[in-house]
Amino acid sequence: MAVHLFPPQADQLHPIAGVRIGVTQAGIRKADRKDLTVVLIDEGASVGGVFTQNRFCAAPVQVCREHLAAGHGIRAMLINTGNANAGTGQPGLMRARATCVALAKALDVAQEQVLPFSTGVIMEPLPHDRIMAGLPAAIEAAGHATSAQQWVDAAEGIMTTDTVPKAASTQLQVAGVTVSITGISKGAGMIRPNMATMLGFLATDACVAPELMQELSLALAEGSFNRVTVDGDTSTNDSFVVIATHKAAHAPITSLKSPEGQTLLQAMLQVARQLAQAIVRDGEGATKFITIQVEGGRDSAECRQVAYAIAHSPLVKTAFYASDPNLGRILAAVGYAGIADLDQTGIDLYLDDVHVAIQGGRHPSYREEDGQRVMKQTEITVRVVMGRGNASDTVWTCDLSHEYVTINADYRS
Repeated sequence: MAVHLFPPQADQLHPIAGVRIGVTQAGIRKADRKDLTVVLIDEGASVGGVFTQNRFCAAPVQVCREHLAAGHGIRAMLINTGNANAGTGQPGLMRARATCVALAKALDVAQEQVLPFSTGVIMEPLPHDRIMAGLPAAIEAAGHATSAQQWVDAAEGIMTTDTVPKAASTQLQVAGVTVSITGISKGAGMIRPNMATMLGFLATDACVAPELMQELSLALAEGSFNRVTVDGDTSTNDSFVVIATHKAAHAPITSLKSPEGQTLLQAMLQVARQLAQAIVRDGEGATKFITIQVEGGRDSAECRQVAYAIAHSPLVKTAFYASDPNLGRILAAVGYAGIADLDQTGIDLYLDDVHVAIQGGRHPSYREEDGQRVMKQTEITVRVVMGRGNASDTVWTCDLSHEYVTINADYRS
């Protein structure tokens, strides 16, 4: 039951020159569902990636890091759903590499030019034979031309417990040239990116110098996927990849601080945030989308620390699900967030337009019915003013419902 989130339509997305996508049914975990996606990238593109900080990272994450570090240029991505290939030891690494070899051979590129991605159940052997058997159909589906429908198919093909495919797109002018940006993401549970299980892929036809791609990927992740949480669990497979195909006819961007660099960064950040927020809106069992703004901190890090304490609290999240304005739970989370020298008399709390607490205590004019009015909304903003400085930051989360427990109790059945 996604919160104000609707399936993408092809006429809402812009194809990206230099990227072709093919999706097929390989029977990886369940029959009759799209579960294998190949992304074919023209030679000369720049690629960067950000991956999970979970030390128990999946085999495909390890292989992706190796192949990006090799510096041979990335020509393809291979994405399967239904099986995470995590917690599978050396056999998992061998199977991830075998799928790269198979796709590389089919495309006549080096295996280091293929990035593998997996999502699904952990600690089960990857059915790499089914993946390799499905590659010809996926490559054929990619065809010889790029299209917006391919992105829609890919958004569907990477889903696990998602209820809605997730895609976003925009266009902008860079040095008088039209530049397109399109991306897809997946994720609904096991979401707290420490860089969400989440995957994100963002492509543009802009010309971005290869040496900028890691900086660009980090900046985009930090401003989007690193600001969302569903349940506070950091997945073993989180991956976010950014592609610049250099097909737009403008001078290469060599600095993100340049006017052109800033223009592109902000446009890509807008799309990345849409994709990240879509994951929260489709959080497992979610009925409400919650923005948590923390202001007046000494630095953005402590603002995020407080915001995540609120966003991860089961007591806070279940109160939102019940539309119960038991807002002392929010103040309690602020208090245990780990700010050692926090002065509670400096804290103000707002629920949308309702001033709930002032200087650490209940606001004299606050009425329970005002709090409940806001709590019944499907989109809510919690604002905490700390009175310690000028920094601020924002985290997006959702409520915690009975359905979340049901989904995760039945996940492997």
